[in-house]
Amino acid sequence: MNLANYPFSPPAASNFAGEMDLLFYSILGMSVVFAVITFAYVIFYAIKYRAGSSADRSSPVYENMKLELIWIGVPTVLAIGFFIWGAKVYADVRIPPKGAKEIYVVGKQWMWHIQHPNGVRENNTLHVPVDTDIKLTMIAQDVIHAFYIPAFRVQFMVVPGRYTQMWFRPTVVGKYHLFCNMYCGTQHSEMGGSVIVMSKRDYAEWLSNNGEMRQNLSPTQAGEKLFNKIGCGNCHGPVDLPPRSPSLMGLYGKTREADNGQRYIADESYIRESILRPGEKMLKGYSNTMPVYDKQLSEEEVMALMAYIKAGALPSLPAKNMAAGVPGTEAQVNGKAGLNSNALEFTSERADATATSRGNDLSVGAMAAEKGDQKR
Repeated sequence: MNLANYPFSPPAASNFAGEMDLLFYSILGMSVVFAVITFAYVIFYAIKYRAGSSADRSSPVYENMKLELIWIGVPTVLAIGFFIWGAKVYADVRIPPKGAKEIYVVGKQWMWHIQHPNGVRENNTLHVPVDTDIKLTMIAQDVIHAFYIPAFRVQFMVVPGRYTQMWFRPTVVGKYHLFCNMYCGTQHSEMGGSVIVMSKRDYAEWLSNNGEMRQNLSPTQAGEKLFNKIGCGNCHGPVDLPPRSPSLMGLYGKTREADNGQRYIADESYIRESILRPGEKMLKGYSNTMPVYDKQLSEEEVMALMAYIKAGALPSLPAKNMAAGVPGTEAQVNGKAGLNSNALEFTSERADATATSRGNDLSVGAMAAEKGDQKR
């Protein structure tokens, strides 16, 4: 719904969106109607019986059984009706259909890890086929999160130590924002990403290619693409952020001091081990918060990441090349080349979405990306 070219609600792109919107606007409309009636009577009688008016006050009415039954009975019936309607919608959302495609989600500060049934993994991005029932089985690694897709009108808590589930059926091919909708720490606003709805054929091809779309990329460009895909830019930004993560810009060839006092040259072997087993040679002044990628990345993927890091870990891949990886979308690049260093910008429908900054560190600018889209 748009009001004077202003989006009044997110796009409706799932089986739940239509009924959710109808329920919401029905309750809103009923509230507005009763509010207008109530305030109209308040204003009318305030004026009629104002001090000094000539209104007849000789026979005041102290009770009216018929009126009382109406204003108790009508709202009660309406409230029960909306309760039954809402309970039905809630039950529909909470009970996944049999045979739904199951995808696993792990929430952690401050990113989403997602795994498909055939083992394909992705961070901060969820690829799903259109017109297919999708069931998400979710758990948190640290604190309570909430997996929220506004365009699908679905959300549910992701908690430590217990699996929770929600489901949906995407109905429109495209890209949609994904958020954490529960405050989960200082970088809660950066826990964003995208849901990419693909045609069933494109999704099957994407899965068969281990989560990749065929592109002619150099090793450095392939490394940059993978760097953004698995969410490395969420932590490794343009400046060091102790104790969380060091910058990788210009890393190759530098001398690094581990927490045990030993010094290492950041050569190929050091970078490879730091990617696969980051806890082996922890950099002094930093904590071990990086996921272990041993047996999760192929040697070709490690070599691509290494090529990108050796090149300086500077954005160089034209954003239009990234758009080619999403069937049915074409990014508009207005003189801006290079990938954005955060998940939401990378997975935004617009590759040139406006970034936000916190100090010298790029942040996931969800609303900035939204505004950038609207301006165009």
